[in-house]
Amino acid sequence: MTVILLRHGRSTSNTAGTLAGRSAGVDLDDRGREQAAGLVARLSGLTLAAIVRSPLLRCENTVAPLAGERGLAPVVDDALVEVDYGQWTGRPIKELLGEPLWKVVQQHPSAAVFPDGEGLAQVQARSVAAVRAHDARLADEHGRDVLWLACTHGDVIKSVLADALGTHLDGFQRIVTDPASISVVRYTTTRPFVLRMNDTGGDLSGLDGAGRSKDTGVGASDAVPGGEVGSPAKADNEGGTDPE
Repeated sequence: MTVILLRHGRSTSNTAGTLAGRSAGVDLDDRGREQAAGLVARLSGLTLAAIVRSPLLRCENTVAPLAGERGLAPVVDDALVEVDYGQWTGRPIKELLGEPLWKVVQQHPSAAVFPDGEGLAQVQARSVAAVRAHDARLADEHGRDVLWLACTHGDVIKSVLADALGTHLDGFQRIVTDPASISVVRYTTTRPFVLRMNDTGGDLSGLDGAGRSKDTGVGASDAVPGGEVGSPAKADNEGGTDPE
């Protein structure tokens, strides 16, 4: 099973430099709406079994054009919602830089728990469990080798990628996920393979058959030791890496 991890398009909070968190009503800005519309062409040719999204408005509006074009009703999953930043929600990033907890978030995120919010270790646990649960559900419904999309948030995607890479959560700040970027993970019976990271403009046409042997139908890296499952496209980065 292969999941496309899509970060929502650029939001009004991204451009304002605030930590949106779970604030109600944070929508895409003009650039974000352009990015959402562009997903239709960017993912054309790929067969999607399902679209799953965070319940927040910016994710809803990111996948709306794609879902409409595909005739798919997005599945809303609360487990893919943004981090509960607690008392930090809505505050300017430049103001948060002076908080003692900021250094913990950057250098030792596995120990970071936001005041009256949740810890980043909790975020990773719930988001990885959610992705794997949808993977299992879609495998039961459609059989193996299904491609699906999950639209969620930067820190959520970074935590899933850290798990897939076998990287400790304390290294997840080394991972970049720009607005509207695509990261791709293929889950097999033995281990995950990361096929794309922070891809903002690369060719995605090979993902329907990513990592599968044409002769055997199994993951190339499972069939042949050291087999290559894909190369990350060069990212044309847009936007910063600050929290949303």
